[in-house]
Amino acid sequence: MDISYLKTGNAKQREAFAALDRLGIFRTLAAFSPVLAGTVPIDIDVEDSDLDIICEMREPEALEQVLIPAYGALERFALSRERMHGDRVIVCNFRFGPWPVEIFAQNRQVTQQNAYKHMVVEDRILKRLGPVFRDNVRKLKSSGVKTEPAFARLLGLEGDPYQRLLDMHDWDEEKLGLFLVQQGFEPA
Repeated sequence: MDISYLKTGNAKQREAFAALDRLGIFRTLAAFSPVLAGTVPIDIDVEDSDLDIICEMREPEALEQVLIPAYGALERFALSRERMHGDRVIVCNFRFGPWPVEIFAQNRQVTQQNAYKHMVVEDRILKRLGPVFRDNVRKLKSSGVKTEPAFARLLGLEGDPYQRLLDMHDWDEEKLGLFLVQQGFEPA
């Protein structure tokens, strides 16, 4: 994945680019199709946001054989195998300088993973609703509300915020725009 767009982003995005470049994480994990997901790419990160890297993995052992030698000596390194919605996943966390880093891998293409879909729909909403909405998301996140629940609260979504945003990922631009107008929002 090309993250060079971060070099011309805000200060935090430029810092993230420098950290990821020093880590060489996209070269190290190239065989696992790494993608930077989460809040930093779409400019809704807050002070304690981490760098979320999602990967596709077929065999957990193959990924572990890359992660442990590459990052095992870094501060707060932890690696676990888990099951999530029937899928085997690996979660690897560590700290690199000021950045908490999380690598999440499952046996699914990165573009089909929930974290990627959430980021895409959140970015579409942010582009439509502009800086005031973005600031409101950040305020909720700074108060401890997770990203998807923050969007759900601001958009008036009921039910499971994670599932509601996944459903919205598949909406075309017309349907998304109509929904936002029905919720009382005007395009930025």
